[in-house]
Amino acid sequence: MVATVGVYQATGGSDGSPGVENEIATSTRLQTKDQFDITDTAYPIPIPTAGYNYSYWIHAYLKITGGTFTKINNVKFWSDGTIGWDFGTGGELRIGNRDTGDIGCPMDTEYDLATGTEGTTGDEIEGGSGHGYYIGQTVKTKNVEDWVTGTKAILDSTDHTVTGMCKAAVLQCKVDTSGNGAVQGEQTDETLYLSYDEI
Repeated sequence: MVATVGVYQATGGSDGSPGVENEIATSTRLQTKDQFDITDTAYPIPIPTAGYNYSYWIHAYLKITGGTFTKINNVKFWSDGTIGWDFGTGGELRIGNRDTGDIGCPMDTEYDLATGTEGTTGDEIEGGSGHGYYIGQTVKTKNVEDWVTGTKAILDSTDHTVTGMCKAAVLQCKVDTSGNGAVQGEQTDETLYLSYDEI
């Protein structure tokens, strides 16, 4: 028998303590509210008249829920190298980054509640009210497109020998102005990848 592992997103709770855990069965939605709801379109990321608007950041992670295994480790994250969304020249899908070591956020100690102005913008991961696990880094976020098959991000190198949460990819959408090419409307689905080693 092998481990039972799913992909989850946490919402609510408080800093250092995730609230509700939702299994991402097929997809999730980046929006301007801290919620897990793939059908609610009431909280889009508005195109700003100047500067940038952001989604609320999300914590997406593997969770080991059962099965028989010795250990799970080497959790990696990557994309196909192209996020085909019309978020403008300076816009992109970002992921929290660490200067050294795993880039994933330890959920049981470093989880940081997503904040912002509902319906308008989330607080930027890199900003003054940003994600506490990343704002002290030199390179606080990276473009998701930078992580591809040949250069996968190491989210979690820890040896997990019991059930529980692995470190999370902290994701956020950054939207530029219409003058810089951002286009209003629901964007096409994109696929992101997670893998792990199991013994």
